Amino acid sequence: MPRDLQVKRTQEPTPTDGRRARGMRSRAAVLERSVQLASREGLEGLSIGALAADLGVNKSSVHALFGSKKELQLATLAAARTILIDCVIAPALESEEGLPRLRAIGEAWCDYLAADVFAGGCFLCAASAEMDGRPGSVRDAVESVMRAWIAVLASNLQAAMTAGDLRADVRPSEAAFRLNALGMAANWQRQLMGDETGIDYARSAWREELERLSSCRPGANQARRPRSGQS
Repeated sequence: MPRDLQVKRTQEPTPTDGRRARGMRSRAAVLERSVQLASREGLEGLSIGALAADLGVNKSSVHALFGSKKELQLATLAAARTILIDCVIAPALESEEGLPRLRAIGEAWCDYLAADVFAGGCFLCAASAEMDGRPGSVRDAVESVMRAWIAVLASNLQAAMTAGDLRADVRPSEAAFRLNALGMAANWQRQLMGDETGIDYARSAWREELERLSSCRPGANQARRPRSGQS
């Protein structure tokens, strides 16, 4: 699992100072609203003033938590990344490595898209489109998260090949591109067209793509290898 999307995240030490503890709780609560606001207005539309207005608090209160628009944007992106991990990656880890986990990732991602986790659709899909032509640290941070997501797909495809679940001629990076494109297109169709069938299309196409790559399909050129502990 690529480090950027590991489920086990480093936990900050519990603060002993009461004011600092309240500040950390406030920051987490504010970020819950911030990711929703940014999903609707975009990362560039997110500012300390806009967030303060959405929260109904003084601008100085939000400024004290983040200090600048850029730091607010980066913190909001990090919060969205954590939500992706919790909604998609963590549930899939309960499935056996290989083809079962790849199927679980697809199901979890489609469930996440259908669940309206963010008010404006998938935060990271929207941020990818918004920031792809904007230079700067926020754009670089979005790229880093999305590269890590693609790496998660590719590493799980490689693991499925190693387990003998997928054909030996599968190219993980190419297959990861196709799988990612399904979810991105489903989010686009739902958000722009108001058409939820795209999620159903993506779910079935994900399954069909894995079946197409499977070593168990007729004519496949690689037999399934025993998993560890099996003879």
